[in-house]
Amino acid sequence: MNRGDRIENITATNSQENLLRETMPAILDILLIDRTTSTTRTKKNIIWANGNYSRYGFKEYSAEAQMKSILVTGIHGQLIMPRALKSRELQKKRTKSKAEVFTPTWIVKKQNDAVDKGYQTDDLETYVNRTWLEITCGEAPYMASRYDMATGDIMPLSERVGFVDRKLKRINTEVEDKAEWQRLVAAAFKSSYGFEWSGDSLLLARENLLYTYHDYYYAKWLEGPLYGMFEDIAEIISYNVFQMDGLKYIIPFSEKKKKNMNQQLALFDDKGPQAQWLIKPGKRVKIMNWKTNKMEFFDKGVK
Repeated sequence: MNRGDRIENITATNSQENLLRETMPAILDILLIDRTTSTTRTKKNIIWANGNYSRYGFKEYSAEAQMKSILVTGIHGQLIMPRALKSRELQKKRTKSKAEVFTPTWIVKKQNDAVDKGYQTDDLETYVNRTWLEITCGEAPYMASRYDMATGDIMPLSERVGFVDRKLKRINTEVEDKAEWQRLVAAAFKSSYGFEWSGDSLLLARENLLYTYHDYYYAKWLEGPLYGMFEDIAEIISYNVFQMDGLKYIIPFSEKKKKNMNQQLALFDDKGPQAQWLIKPGKRVKIMNWKTNKMEFFDKGVK
């Protein structure tokens, strides 16, 4: 597609990566990028970070393998789907292995309401630029509650309660100029962050946010956004919704164990020296500081 083409309406819960790859392959490529490990010369993608897909290929679908567009589409049909559409067996498996659970919409609303209560007197510019972060975001319902996490049903805009939803609702209500609308919406996305361990959930979160942008654009202007605008928001999302081990602020599995057999450091027992495992530090996650347009370590703002 060209930057001047319009994006058609998007109504499905399941984001259908196959269709995305067929119609907008560059968008899918953007949504798969890992901004921490990528450089200006080499692009790297987020990793699967779980073993749920290893039956399709031990190497390509291993937990530490990069998620490539050809792997998430086409070969095995609709591979990635929201938790609500997964089998009960797989839901239980993921809950057991990574404590993956999703919060009901009414709880999301209650918690976001409690935070949002202190911001009701903000002017629009201040409100949309407030920094929010959803930790261990899964499919990012606290950011954008595009569908009901229990049923998978698409929610009307009036019932959406994510903090990005709240920002976009105010913009839709208070702004009538298209250029100003786009500026403020971009600012709203730049100030909204989330992180997740599992690559498939992270991709869904990024897709949900991108389609949320489309939903509010369509509701406001009764037409789809231009492809170029869609691509610009996808870029922001790929920086702001990132893959991270939330306990250590590193890329999942980036820590490496290494044997140290140095005689001075080795442990001894009655059978002789024993190997001692040394931990090589993991790769610290970087996120974009949109005020300086520079990447910074996430833990810089935590410590």
